[in-house]
Amino acid sequence: MDRYNEIVMKHTPKEDVLKNAIMTFIYGGLIGVLAEALVRLYIVWLDLPRKEAGVVVILTYIVVASLLTALGVFDTCVNKLKSALLIPITGFAHSMTSAAMEYRKEGLVLGIGANIFKLAGTVILYGIVSVYLFGILRIIFMGG
Repeated sequence: MDRYNEIVMKHTPKEDVLKNAIMTFIYGGLIGVLAEALVRLYIVWLDLPRKEAGVVVILTYIVVASLLTALGVFDTCVNKLKSALLIPITGFAHSMTSAAMEYRKEGLVLGIGANIFKLAGTVILYGIVSVYLFGILRIIFMGG
């Protein structure tokens, strides 16, 4: 078994953690800059207040992530852009769309309906639990 592990370790590509962190920082920053540019464009083009333009940007990111997943290129983009694309909103959209795509042949109810939250369910569950716990801590320590 030790010999096997040595062979695996020898042939497993080494990750450059520093390079990946820098690339994620740069690409994540560019995604943020794009979001701000979209906010400004939506304010001008759609005559929206800033808050509503921000919501439209989030919807834009969800649609783009879902389309990239459906076209089969989201994972390729993640390989190139590192974890910058895995910001919560695009990562969540990707997990939901990929589950829907995987089970679409089983039908709308037993396929997509029953399995769409398979990957995202964990995020929803722990998101709700943590918000609840932090809310209680806030009430306890900050008085409401």
